[in-house]
Amino acid sequence: MPGSQWVVASVFGGSGGINLIRTSDRTTVLGYPGAASKDQFDKKSYSTCPGPPDAAEKAKFATHGLSLQPGKNSIHRLLAVHHGSRESIEVFELDARQATPSLTWVGCAVAPDPVGLNSVRWLADGGLIGTDFLARNITPERRAKTLEGEKNGQLWEWHNATGWKPVPGTEASAANGIEISEDGKWFYVAAWGSQSFFRVSRGQTPPKRDDIPLGFRVDNIRWAKDGSLLATGQGGATPATQEWVVVKIDPKTLKVTEITRRPNTDAFGGGTVAIEVGKDLWIGSFRGNRIGIVPVAK
Repeated sequence: MPGSQWVVASVFGGSGGINLIRTSDRTTVLGYPGAASKDQFDKKSYSTCPGPPDAAEKAKFATHGLSLQPGKNSIHRLLAVHHGSRESIEVFELDARQATPSLTWVGCAVAPDPVGLNSVRWLADGGLIGTDFLARNITPERRAKTLEGEKNGQLWEWHNATGWKPVPGTEASAANGIEISEDGKWFYVAAWGSQSFFRVSRGQTPPKRDDIPLGFRVDNIRWAKDGSLLATGQGGATPATQEWVVVKIDPKTLKVTEITRRPNTDAFGGGTVAIEVGKDLWIGSFRGNRIGIVPVAK
């Protein structure tokens, strides 16, 4: 979050939810659904949303990719990929004016069948971009092909007035993490299945695209303070050699610089995302109940 006093974390397993982690003492607070959270449906902005999550959905509110759009006066917009009775992007107002931030659910964008969402990125005009990682109810055979690098999905753009539309030129093997340039003219995408990364233009016909191999299953992408992209994912060909990797990618030259590469351990493994918090990197994971914290290399 702006100011770096809090980190927002999704919860993919267990009972799910959205957690708020205070960076000073690493205390975790359940932001949604929690005692301070509420629902306030903005039906005008999210007119096709069927309504707020019901009690059963909140009891197991599995969240995945997150995207935080900074707002004015410490009130921000938070997007969260949600898997449950509906495959959706759930939208929240994040109010950071109090000592402990609060989350208010305001709307959703339900994904079309059979899109299986993974990551999301806000757009300045109120829209959003989602990545189609694996189709829901995919067959084992198709999943195996994806792991071999076969293209199976793409980016999908959503606006309230027009709904979901596929983005030309973004076909990928298990499209995962996504970021966008400050001017809105370029998408940066992790292709988990093909262990690669690509940059593709937005709004050009035909789209201009550049792909680079990374040699590991790149999961999520986040901007670093120096203007590069932090890409994190899983490497290793066998269970004994499994590791997690963080690299920096120059968005202009596409030069790749390795930041850290660490073996999976019982304490931590399966790294999926890295963000800079003070002088440390905070690493998310798809397994276990913790994050990893490592010093930023100088």
